[in-house]
Amino acid sequence: MGVPSMPELLLILAIVVILFGAKKIPDLAQGIGKAIKGFKKEMKEDDDEPVIAKELEKKEEKQVVQASTAQETKA
Repeated sequence: MGVPSMPELLLILAIVVILFGAKKIPDLAQGIGKAIKGFKKEMKEDDDEPVIAKELEKKEEKQVVQASTAQETKA
């Protein structure tokens, strides 16, 4: 099964217009666009989480090292 040809695409478009009406199609396209944009945003945030976790671990390690150094200088 390949890519639909031009007559098939026109038939699909005609069915969509009949089902949803010409006024609803821009709203439908806008909703789909917002959904895709939101999905991409969440995927990007999901990719950033490991980097943020590593940065927090480094900060915690520095604090532990500083605390142990401070205790050694007091002793």
